[in-house]
Amino acid sequence: MRHSSARGDGPRRRRPDAEDLGWDDSLYGNGTGNGRNGSSGPDAPGPAGQGGTPPPDAPAAPAAPVAPGVTGTPSAGGGAPVPPVITGGVSGPPVITGGVAGPATGAAGQTPAPAVTGAAVTRTPAAGTAATGTPTATTATGLKDPADPGPSPADGSEPEAKGTRRARRPRSRTRRVLRWSAITLAVLIVGTAGAGYWYYEHLNSNLRKDALDLGSGGLEKPEPNAFGQTPLNILLLGSDGRNSEKNIELGGARQDADRKPLADVQMLLHVSADRSNMSVISIPRDTRVPIPECKDPDDGKVYPQTTAAINTSLQHGGPGCTVATWKELTGIYIDHFMMVDFAGVVDMADAIGGVPVCVDKNVYSHDKKGHGSGLKLTAGTHSVKGVQALQWLRTRYGFEDNTDIGRAKAQHMYMNSMVRELKAGTKLTDPLKLRDLAEAATKALTVDEGLGSVKKLYDLGGDLQRVPTERITMVTMPWQYAAGGEYVVPKPGDAEQTFSLLRNDTALDGKDKKKKPAPDPQPTTAKDKLDVVVQNGTNSTVTGPVSGRANVIAGHLGTLGYTSATTDSRLTTQADTTITYPAKEGRGDALALAKALGLPKDAVKESRSATSMRLVIGNDWRKGTSFPKPAEDKKEADKAPDSADALNGEDKKACMKVNPAYTF
Repeated sequence: MRHSSARGDGPRRRRPDAEDLGWDDSLYGNGTGNGRNGSSGPDAPGPAGQGGTPPPDAPAAPAAPVAPGVTGTPSAGGGAPVPPVITGGVSGPPVITGGVAGPATGAAGQTPAPAVTGAAVTRTPAAGTAATGTPTATTATGLKDPADPGPSPADGSEPEAKGTRRARRPRSRTRRVLRWSAITLAVLIVGTAGAGYWYYEHLNSNLRKDALDLGSGGLEKPEPNAFGQTPLNILLLGSDGRNSEKNIELGGARQDADRKPLADVQMLLHVSADRSNMSVISIPRDTRVPIPECKDPDDGKVYPQTTAAINTSLQHGGPGCTVATWKELTGIYIDHFMMVDFAGVVDMADAIGGVPVCVDKNVYSHDKKGHGSGLKLTAGTHSVKGVQALQWLRTRYGFEDNTDIGRAKAQHMYMNSMVRELKAGTKLTDPLKLRDLAEAATKALTVDEGLGSVKKLYDLGGDLQRVPTERITMVTMPWQYAAGGEYVVPKPGDAEQTFSLLRNDTALDGKDKKKKPAPDPQPTTAKDKLDVVVQNGTNSTVTGPVSGRANVIAGHLGTLGYTSATTDSRLTTQADTTITYPAKEGRGDALALAKALGLPKDAVKESRSATSMRLVIGNDWRKGTSFPKPAEDKKEADKAPDSADALNGEDKKACMKVNPAYTF
C-alpha cells in the first residue's frame, strides 16, 4: 500500500488499528464506516469510554446496576463500549464514567458493593466477545491468537509471511501499546470502582443506628405461613429533638435544646406476609400507656416501669424503649424501627420535590398566643416541601378539633400522597435528584442495627414497592378521653380489635379474599395418644407472668381425656392463645383440641417449624380453665372498626378540614 506525501511516495507503515490489536472495529465504528477502511467524521468517537454513535445494528450496552433505593438514567449515547481487559480468561470489572460506580468483578464468592448512579455507566464485554456479540480470538494479553491468520486483505492477496521484518515490527509495537493500554485501563478501573464503593460506604456511614428493643419481653416473631412467608412490622418515629441549630430553627423552643427528644409521631407499618397489602396505625402522642422498664444502652441507666404519655418513652433510653412500649401495648412483634427529626423531614421533602396536600378552606396555623405551626395555605391542593412540609406534619392548631387526632389524619394524607408520588416516579427521573434523595434519606434516618445499611433499606423498599396503593390503609388507634380529658387512652374493645387484626395478619381494609371454608377434617389420633406440649405465654413485661398457667391447663386437658399432655417450663410472651401443629395431617386433631377448650378456630395455625402440637396460653387467658368468651354481640372482625377512621392510600380526594378559628 502506497501513500503520497511531501516526503516521497515510498511505502509507509500505518499505525496499528483496532483489528491489529485484537479488538473488533465495530467497537469504534460510528455507523458511517469509521475504522480501518472508513473515514473519520463528526461523530467519530474519542478514547475508550467516551461518547460515540454506535453502529445501527450494535446491541445496546447492558444496563448498569444501581444503588439500593436509587435508580438513574444513563446519559444520551451511553458511551462507547470499553475493550475487554482480560486476565486469565476473566473479564475485568466495569469501567465507570462520570463519577458513577458499578459493582466490580471480584474474586469468586465475593459480593460486589451496590453501585450508585449519577451518569452513564459502561461495562466491559465478556471475555472473548466483542461489543457486537461477535466472538474474537484473544489471548490473556488481549492479542489476537497467533494461530488465527485474521481477515484477508481487501484485494484478495495472501497475508504477509510471519517471518518477515515487516510482519514482526508492528506486532512488537502492538504488544507495547497493549501493555500500556492495559495498565492505564486497570488504573482507571480500580480508581472509579473504588470511588463507587467509597460512595456506597459514605451513604452507609450517614445512617445512625440504635438498639431495636430495650425491654425484657420475650415476644417472638410470628410463625411463617404455609408458604414460608412472615409479615413485616416497622415502627416509624418522628422526634422533636432540638439537638442541632437547624432543628432549633425549625422546631423553635431554643430553651429545649438540652431536653431529650420526644417521639411525637408514632406509626406502626404492617406489611402482610404475602406483600399484598399494608396497614399503618398511628397512636396519638399523649396516649397514656404502660412503659416497661428500659435500660439505656449508652450509659447503662435503668428507667423503671411507669405509666405515662407514649411520646415520653423515647426519653427512656432511646427508640428501643418506644419499640418495647408498642410491643407491650399491642402484642405485635416489631422487626425494625426508623426515626427522623425536623431537619430530616425538610431535607427529604426537598429531595422528593414536593408532596400534594389539600385543605378545604384557607388555613393559617397561628394565633395571638403563639399557638400553631405557621402553616399558611389557601383552599385547595398545594405541593408542599421543605419547611412548609414540616409545618403540615406538625399542624395541630388549625385542623379539625385542634388536637393530635387531626394532626395524625394530616400525617396520613401526607404519607399516602408521598407514596403515590414515589410510585409514579414523577420525582425520580433526574439522577442528581436521586443522589440528593439518597443523601437526604440516609442522613435523616436513625435505624436499628438490623436495618443499618443501604442494601437492607433497598431490600425493604422492594417489599414496600410490591404493595398496590389501593391496598394501603392508614388508621388512628381507636381512643377515648380519660377522666378529666387531659389525655387519651386506648378505646376498650376497638383498640384491641385493631391490634388483633394485625397480629393475625388481617388487612385493615377488609378486602382480604374470603375463601370458602373447607370442611373440617376429622381427628386421626385418639385423645389419650395425642402429644400436646403446653406453654405459659403470659410473660407480660408490665403486669408480669401468671405462674403455673401451663400446669393448670395441662391438668385440665387430662380431665378432658388428653392424658399425654406435657408442659414446657420456659416462659414466653404472646397476646393470643394459639394451637400450632406441624403438618396438614394434624389439623383435625388441633381443631378437636380447640373445640374441647372453647378456643375459636382461628387460634389453630399450621407451623412449618413445629415438630409437635403446641398450646401456648396467651395473655388473653390469664386465669381459669374456661377460655373467656367474646361478647354475644361481638362478631368476628375482618376490618378496622369505624372508630379507627381509616384512610385508603388511593384516596386522592382527601382534604383536611380546617378549624374555623384558624382560617382567613
